[in-house]
Amino acid sequence: MVLKLTPKMNKKIFIKTFGCQMNEYDSNRIFDTVKKIGFIKTKNLEETNCYLLNTCHIRDKAKDKVYHDIGRIKKKFRSKKKPLVIVTGCVAQAENEEMLKREPYIDLVIGPQAYHKINDKIEEYLNNQKKIDETEFDTISKFNYLRNIKNSSNSTSSFLTIQEGCDKFCHFCVVPFTRGPEYSRPFKEIIDEAKILAANGVREITLLGQNVNAYNYNSFRLSNIIFEIEKIPEILRIRYTTSHPVDMTNDLIEVYGVSKKLMPLIHLPVQSGSDKVLKLMNRKHKIKDYFEIYKKLKEINSAIEFSSDFIIGYPGEDDSDFKKTLDLIKKLRFINSYSFIFSPRPGTVASRSKLIDKETSTKRLEIIQKELFNNQIKMNKSQENNIVDVLVENKTKEGNKFFGRSEHMTPVIFDANNDDVGKIVKVKIEQYNRNTLFGRIVRKSKLRVA
Repeated sequence: MVLKLTPKMNKKIFIKTFGCQMNEYDSNRIFDTVKKIGFIKTKNLEETNCYLLNTCHIRDKAKDKVYHDIGRIKKKFRSKKKPLVIVTGCVAQAENEEMLKREPYIDLVIGPQAYHKINDKIEEYLNNQKKIDETEFDTISKFNYLRNIKNSSNSTSSFLTIQEGCDKFCHFCVVPFTRGPEYSRPFKEIIDEAKILAANGVREITLLGQNVNAYNYNSFRLSNIIFEIEKIPEILRIRYTTSHPVDMTNDLIEVYGVSKKLMPLIHLPVQSGSDKVLKLMNRKHKIKDYFEIYKKLKEINSAIEFSSDFIIGYPGEDDSDFKKTLDLIKKLRFINSYSFIFSPRPGTVASRSKLIDKETSTKRLEIIQKELFNNQIKMNKSQENNIVDVLVENKTKEGNKFFGRSEHMTPVIFDANNDDVGKIVKVKIEQYNRNTLFGRIVRKSKLRVA
């Protein structure tokens, strides 16, 4: 008979997270859950009793990364007692049966809408020693369960999931199949969790959703959540990601004209500058719609900057389509953006389309990324000798500098004190590179009085 876990046993769990911010949030909530049955977190892989891999299925070779990682664990524990191996996340949802057949070292496969069952499934496995596949969609039950478990995140900047799933069915995307239909958490539940995070020491909250601005619960929208969280004194900054152009409604746009805590960086994926390609992608918006959103936001708050996602070499993209994407990037000057060559996801409409040859796609990506990187450099150069507001998050790994982010999410490295962590400070920017700003704190006594 296998010993049943109890809260006093202090078994050690090592959690590795791939992919998006939502996976980071999920990993934190999984740990909040398994603490109830005696697990403590470890960063030392050698001593773990349970290895949990939280996976992402958005990019190419995601499945291969999982098997590669499991292979590394097998080697490390070849001469030691095998840890409990759990695969969670979107790869687990998409490849559940195949994973258990292909890799016997995996003990449990748990999908992203079944995390509330993880404690029961761990104990079930330890008692019966039978492989477990738990990948049913049960989003409502999951969040009903998690609301009774305190979010223990105490970092300066923290994530808060408000919405999951997607009903858009873009032809390249697996999210509707791995995360299920759109689901908006109850409004009060979100605000209560935000207050817990604030009490833990969190000073910046990033609201998360596969389509975060599609949030809709009993007529409450994302704009209502922002205004309510803004009332929490300890919360100094609010962000959200990832949004969809179709759901960028006027009430949300208008928040940028009055909110003092909503940061002026909008991550709004456009994917392509060509209406033809957008139609092939089933994006449900046109470039003129995107321009209209851009114009409205800039008129309301000229400090707003945009970041975006771009899929290059999408099936059907010709030279003219590609040029339209490049022209869009030049015109709107996106910063901090992501660009990838199209990679087919199993089960999606686009996976059945004829691929553009790799050489053409690679050349196009290089051109796009050069333009995007130039935008970042120009943006960072414009900050040289300026004084910017930075939320101090933590010490750097080297331990002799501190790390924070500007209002536009740009990393900033500077000298500070431990007492500055969790505060917004003034930093004069003295140097920059493509990704980072470098400077020094300007204390109040050194600021000139106007």
